[in-house]
Amino acid sequence: QVQLVESGGGLVQAGGSLRLSCAASGSIFGINYMGWYRQGPGKQRELVATITDGGTTNYADSVKDRFIILRDGFSNTPSLQMNNLKPEDTAIYYCNINYGSSYYNYWGQGTQVTVSS
Repeated sequence: QVQLVESGGGLVQAGGSLRLSCAASGSIFGINYMGWYRQGPGKQRELVATITDGGTTNYADSVKDRFIILRDGFSNTPSLQMNNLKPEDTAIYYCNINYGSSYYNYWGQGTQVTVSS
């Protein structure tokens, strides 16, 4: 069982930037896509951004032109560059890696991002 651990969260003022990283405890084979999801206070978990094994990216409309998802070629994990952060970006951010022909998922435990106004 591979463990995913997020890092890089924290408290930032509106307009600021943060970069989230995801570390894996082992190798994951047959990756279909990887990405970031978030869950804000009182909200359901939602997709933030994904990147496929081929490099195709997908973003939630709310973060387009502000967030950039990258794939670390060495660790084969995703990172998320978040710019021009807004208070509504406040949430727990989760790293996700989807793999295998049955589309299994690994999830991290989450990292808190708080944006003050």
